[in-house]
Amino acid sequence: MTIKIGDRLPLTKFRVMTEEGPQVRTTDDIFKGKKVALFAVPGAFTNTCHKMHLPSITINAENMKAKGVDTIAVTSVNDVFVMKAWQRDTDPSTKTVFLADGNAEFAKAIGLDLDASANGLGVRSRRYSMLVDDGVVKKLNIEENPGTVEKSGGDTLLSQL
Repeated sequence: MTIKIGDRLPLTKFRVMTEEGPQVRTTDDIFKGKKVALFAVPGAFTNTCHKMHLPSITINAENMKAKGVDTIAVTSVNDVFVMKAWQRDTDPSTKTVFLADGNAEFAKAIGLDLDASANGLGVRSRRYSMLVDDGVVKKLNIEENPGTVEKSGGDTLLSQL
């Protein structure tokens, strides 16, 4: 079942790169007691994700924070090393937390996984943005076509704050 506005995020795990190496962070670690703008992309470094979606997030990051967002995060079904490299190449000022969902645990738990096997990509996340307040989904913008950023960009979520 797909998560919807008003639902609480399920307890799952992400991996993040820290100075000590890869670490596990739960959804509680990331969302409990915080207002979080979460963006999901099918794959780091892929054309739409890299050239359109992520820039829309980083460009709007400061304005989202000015409107009360504590954390801006992006997740993808990639391993923590790929996510760290993507952060290094696109967000060196670390405006955004990069959450690796390498096994699609989170994407599956919220019903927003995508079977991209036909394109040789395996299971991925659908493209979406959501505003989460203390673990509860307040806004949810899901793209119908994974190759577009019409509903899920940083500008859209900013306008909803």
